[in-house]
Amino acid sequence: MNSSLKDKLAVLPEKPGCYLMKNKSGEIIYVGKAKVLKNRVRSYFTGSHDGKTQLLVSEIVDFEYIVVSSAIEALVLECNLIKQHNPRYNVMLRDDKTYPYIKITNEKQPRLEITRKVIKDKARYFGPYPNAGAASEVKKLLDRLYPLRKCRTIPKQVCLYYHMGQCLAPCIQDVSEEENQRLVEEISKFLDGGHEEMKQQLTEKMHQAAENMEFERAKEFRDQIISIDAVMEKQKVTMMDKIDRDIIGYAVEKGWMCVQVFYMRQGKMIERDTTSFPYYGDEAEDFMSYVSQFYYDKQNALPKEILLPESSDPDLLAEWLGVKVHAPKRSKKRELVQMASENARIALQEKFALMSKDDARTIQAVHNLGHILGIGTPNRIEAFDNSNIQGTEPVSAMVVFTDGRPDKREYRKFKIKTVEGPDDYGSMREVIRRRYSRLLKEDGHMPDLIVIDGGKGQISAAMDVLENELGLYIPVCGLAKDEKHKTAQLMFGDPPEPVELKRDSYEFYLLQRVQDEVHRFAITFHRQSRSKTMLSSQLDEIPGIGEKRRKLLFTHFGSLKKMREATVEDFRQLGIGDKLAKEIISHLRKLES
Repeated sequence: MNSSLKDKLAVLPEKPGCYLMKNKSGEIIYVGKAKVLKNRVRSYFTGSHDGKTQLLVSEIVDFEYIVVSSAIEALVLECNLIKQHNPRYNVMLRDDKTYPYIKITNEKQPRLEITRKVIKDKARYFGPYPNAGAASEVKKLLDRLYPLRKCRTIPKQVCLYYHMGQCLAPCIQDVSEEENQRLVEEISKFLDGGHEEMKQQLTEKMHQAAENMEFERAKEFRDQIISIDAVMEKQKVTMMDKIDRDIIGYAVEKGWMCVQVFYMRQGKMIERDTTSFPYYGDEAEDFMSYVSQFYYDKQNALPKEILLPESSDPDLLAEWLGVKVHAPKRSKKRELVQMASENARIALQEKFALMSKDDARTIQAVHNLGHILGIGTPNRIEAFDNSNIQGTEPVSAMVVFTDGRPDKREYRKFKIKTVEGPDDYGSMREVIRRRYSRLLKEDGHMPDLIVIDGGKGQISAAMDVLENELGLYIPVCGLAKDEKHKTAQLMFGDPPEPVELKRDSYEFYLLQRVQDEVHRFAITFHRQSRSKTMLSSQLDEIPGIGEKRRKLLFTHFGSLKKMREATVEDFRQLGIGDKLAKEIISHLRKLES
């Protein structure tokens, strides 16, 4: 940390405000808010951080701050600053991610329109709708039911809408303010849940027309009722209180966040919206930053209630927006938030599944990764991970990716032989030595890139064995993890240094897949090894079970659980007498209890 930064940190005020982090070019790369600036800004430069935050901190050479009088002012100012500067490490609501509303204009002759901007113009706004199609369906229905003017500019003669009975034609006749107000109130009532009353009125008119033998007119009323059902009754979840509310949940995985918004109007869930993006800061803070931006331009068209996950800060948002904001801990409301979060989790899984099936981009990612590292295209990647949970049964595993795809026939398992206890560096040295000395002897196919699950220490240990013992110069990179054991940073070089890689790139996702796969393979092998050891040690305690019978039992049953649940008859098939079989079952069941 340079002396200028230290001096500025020393004089930070203990007041609420916003801070702007800058890189060496003077570019604002991150904007944040704080209830106490002194504590929050200092926290970036003290203690340890996960890989995501460390990447941000490594670029900070200066900062500015703006003091405000309250946490709410800091929240609003943060939204303004993010919109103004577009910092690349901030979670941002993209400019094209606006939502449509139905608007009843505040004019002498009002009309309906669809808009994505909510402004203070005394008009009435209803929404938001999750997409233009949904808003358009509702507007078309209202246009058929209520004869407000349709033309943006009032013409000099009537149009087709007048002849269809869908416009009062203010272009050729006076339409009173009272009549327009009546229509506006009816439309407002309809959009606020009064469509059931409208259906009832249309049903009565339909029956009356049928009795008067006006079958064409009755058919028109019937079609209008069907349209109301089709547009307004697409419900998935219902609440009896008929309150307009937004339910928001989120999920994070592989450095990405997905936010799911459920729109509930008049107690019924009409639609949902999903947004995914890479994030770099604290997940709860970044989520609240996104939610704040989401409602920033919607002050005139807010729901009555907003439901958020328990990890959020509902009080601050409620005070700013002036509506009820809750993080429910029980009841159906909590279930709805959990449902939104679960849908967000599923959406992320789907996103990653689709990315993994995109062959063309996977091949391109392999090529791009080689270009970024300056090593040529790594068509064959070999990755290593050690596993020694609780220091027992240390093992290592290797997976192979060919052209960006897992090549499971090439996977290898290693039991650590020369290292005692949990020594990651020593284990890495042994495995690298065994793997590549064997390939040298057999003249095997060497990899284009070796990936180590770990940071500088593991990379250096692998490179030392390769270069100084085996005379091999194979590129080695490491994948450092964050506190949640997720891929956070690519390390490469001699000495190893962080490599900037966009979190939303296919190259980053390729490395995540490699790391996840080798970790899964290592953990599975470790569990198998521990299971075999536990099985052997427990069987050794039973008189009459020697090496030969122990191997026979393990081969046949595979686990203590299956052996414990077996019958005497199952043991007979192995040539084990009833007496010994009963002793084995009894011994194992006693151990369980």
